[in-house]
Formats: sequence, C-alpha cells, structure tokens
Amino acid sequence: MKYKQHGMTLTSFLAVLAVVGFALYIGMKLFPMYQEFYAVKTSMKALANESGSADMAPAKAQELFFKRMDMNYSESVKRDDIKFERIDGGWRMNVSYEVRRPLVGNLDIVGRFENSQDLTSRSVE
Repeated sequence: MKYKQHGMTLTSFLAVLAVVGFALYIGMKLFPMYQEFYAVKTSMKALANESGSADMAPAKAQELFFKRMDMNYSESVKRDDIKFERIDGGWRMNVSYEVRRPLVGNLDIVGRFENSQDLTSRSVE
C-alpha cells in the first residue's frame, strides 16, 4: 500500500509566510493613520457637543480642537488643514489632510482624510 502525503511543502509555506508578513507590515503602517483619523472625528464631535460651540469664533474652536488633538498625540493635522464656513445657526468645520508614511525604498503609503462637522446650537447625535 502506498500512502499519499498531504500538506504544504517548505517552499509553499515560506511563500504563504511572506505574503502574510507583507500584509501585516502594510497593516502596521495603515492602522496608526486610521486611528488618528478616528481621533480627529471624535475631537470634532466632542467640540460640536460643547456648549456655545455655535457662537464660538473659528480661532477659538480651532484652538479647542487642537487641545483635544494634543491629548491624542496627533501630529498630522495642521492649522492650514482646517476650514470654517458659515451655516445657519453656526459653523461647519472641515478638516482635510494627507498622511504619507514610507513603505519600502522609495514607495510611500498615502492616506487622504476628510471630515466635516457642524458646530450649531442644535444637539449633535
């Protein structure tokens, strides 16, 4: 009787290991970018929930936003990335920024993130 072996060869195991390792490496580069974007969204929502945010001057709102971002150790959002526009009952805060992280050699991972939040006297959900 002949027995047929089942399973992976060492070469195929190393190929799978290389693919999984590269995917994990990319994930390690992407996760902090998205974690920071979540912090931006959370800070914007907290600012909108603050009493008097609709009547705040844009400079004051921007200052409070950056205080919240400093607590999250965020460094990607700059003052030029924040724009305010007047809407009925307050302001709309728009944050648009780009994050660039080196990947391998001369290749970079680039993430562009945008979010807007209304700072009005109405309650925010």
